[in-house]
Amino acid sequence: MQILIVDDEPQIRSSLEGLLRDEGYEVVSVESGEKGLRAIDEKRFEIVILDVLLPGMSGISVLEEIRRRYPWIRVFMISGKADIATAVKAIRLGAYDFFEKPINPERILLSLKNLSEYMALERRVESLSTLIERDYEIIGNSPAMRDLKVSISKAAPSEGRVLIFGENGTGKELVARAIHLGSSRKDRSFITLNCAAIPQSLIESELFGYERGAFTGAIKRKAGRFELADGGTLFLDEIGDLSLESQAKLLRVLEENEAMRVGGERPYKFDVRIISATNKNLKREIDEGRFREDLYYRLNVIPIEVPPLRERKSDIPELAEYFLSRICMRSGKGMKYWGDGAKEVLSLYEWPGNVRELRNFVERLIIMSNSEVITEEEVRRMIPESSNIVRKDEEIFSEEGFSFREIVQRFEKELLSREYDSVGRNVSKLARKLKMDRANLHRKLKSYGIK
Repeated sequence: MQILIVDDEPQIRSSLEGLLRDEGYEVVSVESGEKGLRAIDEKRFEIVILDVLLPGMSGISVLEEIRRRYPWIRVFMISGKADIATAVKAIRLGAYDFFEKPINPERILLSLKNLSEYMALERRVESLSTLIERDYEIIGNSPAMRDLKVSISKAAPSEGRVLIFGENGTGKELVARAIHLGSSRKDRSFITLNCAAIPQSLIESELFGYERGAFTGAIKRKAGRFELADGGTLFLDEIGDLSLESQAKLLRVLEENEAMRVGGERPYKFDVRIISATNKNLKREIDEGRFREDLYYRLNVIPIEVPPLRERKSDIPELAEYFLSRICMRSGKGMKYWGDGAKEVLSLYEWPGNVRELRNFVERLIIMSNSEVITEEEVRRMIPESSNIVRKDEEIFSEEGFSFREIVQRFEKELLSREYDSVGRNVSKLARKLKMDRANLHRKLKSYGIK
């Protein structure tokens, strides 16, 4: 660590320099507060050992200036004529520790050791936080994903309830977390409950908690998800799988902003933002009597649709690169790389399991591949048998008797036909997706009889 000593006594500076250098620290010393601040301007220090009584600018004033301009620097205050009031003031202003002269070498070295371990822990936490945040990144720059990110940015700062629609594996929880992280509640809890994974008989106790003795096995009070999420966000995944009875209880709780633990006598208040998600068509569920219309409108203040992967195939190479990097990093077995054409083959498959299926497929490739380069052939060999697109692609290139120009035209026709259907037969959307001139694209579609 880089340490700056600011003291007007040459003997103190000399003894501290020798002590700290013997312990492996890099040390610079100056005799005044003004020179100390200039030294910090020129070089990044992590620790400053600062005398209280200095000629010119006082040590307390220097401490205040350091805390204002360089809040990451830890300051140790030292003084030969200190009183309790000065020490208390220094600590309140942000000093890390306070030492009296003559300085006890063992005490200052112990304090530096403890600080060094604490700073290492801070860096570790920061690194892990960055890794966790990257786990929740929303990857993709297709028009559909750009629209989704705009919706998230608008919904996040509000307190409005959000209902996320999307197929299984599209990343609905990622969207919910992104909304939470963009809100004023980002530093509070993000609590989840998968309504499809909990037996309906236990949903009420999971949501609202229970008191000791409320039922057999309830040996102590348990907080429900609403209590755990107080001040933060509660994400109710697969909300369409709640029974009508549970829907009625949830509706009452949302209307009154208070809940009662199972077996309890008094309700408790909560401050929770609700984000829900479903893979079902709730309008149809309402028509068929399986979902309450009043609950639907309570939850669906801000609707957000997450597109399936087949509608944003241009994002597949970026997703594949992201998953490869993240999975290799976590495995600790070294990095692997995509060979020529490997990522492009992934775009030929429909991915009915969406992003989740793609991630699992990339992990399978990493495990099964014997070299650090994942080849196009390996991808083709392992891609699911049901992929008729891959078979069509192989047929186009394997049939004999066609010239290079004819093969290219057949492949171009197949590609344009498939992508035209994937964007709802909208020429403008297709032009943006393929980054083609709209007039040129229109001519090609017409020449191939696609439009």
